[in-house]
Amino acid sequence: MAVALQELELPPASELPAEIRRLKKARNAVLLAHYYQESEIQDLADHLGDSLQLAQAAARTDADVIAFAGVHFMAETAKVLNPGRIVVLPDLDAGCSLDESCPAPAFRAWRERHSGFSAVSYINCSAEVKALSDVICTSSNAERVVGKLPKDRGILFAPDRHLGAWVARRTGRELTLWPGSCIVHERFSEREIVKLKVRHPEAEVIAHPECDEAVLSHADFIGSTTALLKRVAASPARAFIVATEKGIFHEMQRLAPGKELIGAPGNDGCACNICPHMKRNTLEKLYLCLRDLSPRIELQPEVMVGARRALDKMFELGA
Repeated sequence: MAVALQELELPPASELPAEIRRLKKARNAVLLAHYYQESEIQDLADHLGDSLQLAQAAARTDADVIAFAGVHFMAETAKVLNPGRIVVLPDLDAGCSLDESCPAPAFRAWRERHSGFSAVSYINCSAEVKALSDVICTSSNAERVVGKLPKDRGILFAPDRHLGAWVARRTGRELTLWPGSCIVHERFSEREIVKLKVRHPEAEVIAHPECDEAVLSHADFIGSTTALLKRVAASPARAFIVATEKGIFHEMQRLAPGKELIGAPGNDGCACNICPHMKRNTLEKLYLCLRDLSPRIELQPEVMVGARRALDKMFELGA
């Protein structure tokens, strides 16, 4: 029977940050955290970044333990790049709608129906799907990766159809798309963004390429998580309508204090710019995973070998 979090022995909430720092030092652990995590976790991170930056940090680390404050596929990537190290995830149920939309058996069958095609998989997928892919990409390097593939072969792109469609428009390459999408980015409403633009004519609209094409058509700037951060810091605009997960606001406010950040809403005005999977991780769970070195990420050796090959190809083509 699972033990409720409140029943476990925990330090007072005010002491958790100091205790996490103490455990990191005692375990020779590194904390990798995504920009979509809660702000108090971001503030404790040794490396804060998007999927590409965190994959690069995982590849470079010499820590004995990697604590990954993100979602499951990200921690799997860290394990693939560090098979001999302990990788822990605060909440093993922190998943991803893109990962879940693309089960490995279905992806394998899809590849078999398109023999001779190159398979590019967005990093938001399971290690098993990575192992079945030719190369991985992130939103930061997808254009470069696709642009360097042989022009005499068809290209499969999975699992995000919106990112794939954007890459196709940017590169002029024809991509056969897996029908997956992100539950956060797909719910942004074109109608509501137009309303916001009317109310805030001075605001610049910035959007992640996982958004639907209709939403992207209203964006002044489209880019990866890190590219959006850099845009807010560099742009002369004083207000931004932001179509990506709201966790990024913490770093945006740090890099560009005083600028107004307006979250893009969904059709019903919902606060759908919050990823429920990312928010499963908490300070309490982070403390426990460092204390107990659990839950751990474990993968089959053959999966790690195949996924590592596809990730290494990304580092080669996407640089």
